[in-house]
Amino acid sequence: MPGQPINATKGVKKDDIIVAFMGPTGSGKSFFVDLLANQRGRRAGHTLASVTSDIEAVRVPFPANPNRDIVLVDTPGFDDTTRSDMEILNMISEWLKKTYERDVKLSGLVYLHRITDNRMAGSPFKNLRMFGELCGDLMMTRVVLVTTMWEKVSQQVGIGREKELKDQFWKHLIVKGSNVDRLETANSEAAWRVVQKLVERQLEKEVSEIVLLQEELVEQGIKLNETGAGKVLYTDIQKQLAEQKEAMASLLAQLDKSRDPDLTRQLKKEHERIKKEFAKTFDESETLKSSLFKRFVPFLGAKKTKAQPVRIMDKSS
Repeated sequence: MPGQPINATKGVKKDDIIVAFMGPTGSGKSFFVDLLANQRGRRAGHTLASVTSDIEAVRVPFPANPNRDIVLVDTPGFDDTTRSDMEILNMISEWLKKTYERDVKLSGLVYLHRITDNRMAGSPFKNLRMFGELCGDLMMTRVVLVTTMWEKVSQQVGIGREKELKDQFWKHLIVKGSNVDRLETANSEAAWRVVQKLVERQLEKEVSEIVLLQEELVEQGIKLNETGAGKVLYTDIQKQLAEQKEAMASLLAQLDKSRDPDLTRQLKKEHERIKKEFAKTFDESETLKSSLFKRFVPFLGAKKTKAQPVRIMDKSS
């Protein structure tokens, strides 16, 4: 039976089994949810452009126990083609905050990664860092790290890349209890096999862990820019600003040398585009920036989070 789309906040209940899907744009989140909801191709696209621009949820019956429903939550990646990383973090944090205030907790998380990526850099690495900071260590026992698109690489290449992920980039997540799996065949049966373990674990214990960002925003009552995820995003934005400055300077240098009217027109157009992006990025940087008078020592008696961030290291760390 096809899944039923619901409101991701108001449509969920305290006793729902909720599984959220995270990962970079193009890793197959919407496609995976479509397979589970028996709605293949309903939302998933055929390009790396963003399909999910909001938090979307669908309610489906659990095949092994039709009396229980599962809510599948599809989230946009931190490299969305229609929204900035700041907008995505705000969106996810608001959803987590509102559901937690209604005593609704996640039962599990599926983090997707394309096995076709020959290196962990840029967008995939940024998404992984944000995932570790946002979720925290206590939630890692409810996480399954899934590689997708195995049909597009040879088995030998895929196994080698999977080993690198487990030995390096996913190492700290695995140490904290995350499981690793593959979606080797793009069908409903394979998708349910991956998710079933998370669901069965929830049915056995009926206890859900709290996501670190929920603790920070609700239990501690701190601002988004002071959370671990907010601080990581601020660092990324500063790097982005530097890259945009460098790009604008390079374009201006080319404009000074250009004697070709068509090339000059193209360079000016590109410069204006980056200039607008820089202005938006700068505004987001200012929004995230902590106050100059931010306290360095917490007040006595301030609550500490039970969960701790999971730091994702690159090869040089």
